[in-house]
Amino acid sequence: QVQLVESGGGLVQAGGSLRLSCAASGPMFSRYDMGWYRQAPGKQRELVAGLTPGGSTKYADSVKGRFTISRDNAKNTVYLQMNSLKPEDTAVYYCNAEVVILQRYEYWGQGTQVTVSS
Repeated sequence: QVQLVESGGGLVQAGGSLRLSCAASGPMFSRYDMGWYRQAPGKQRELVAGLTPGGSTKYADSVKGRFTISRDNAKNTVYLQMNSLKPEDTAVYYCNAEVVILQRYEYWGQGTQVTVSS
């Protein structure tokens, strides 16, 4: 069982920056695919950024060049550095962990609100 706790959300002006953190409890964190998703009001949850145990990353087109996902396996933590924020980045951001060990396991955090004012 893995528990994920996000932090770092808040209110920021357009053009500003925030860094989200997701602290994971439980074993084998380094083996998990980690991701950040977001969900804006009235919209579906979407992948923002993903990071494999080997270090491969993927980003939504809308955040490429502005957001960076990273992980610190020693701290069981994954980060999302968000720069040049836009009002359309406003959403609840969720941390996700996924691994396949005999079967697929997937876990979600409770979410953290990011609000970007224009």
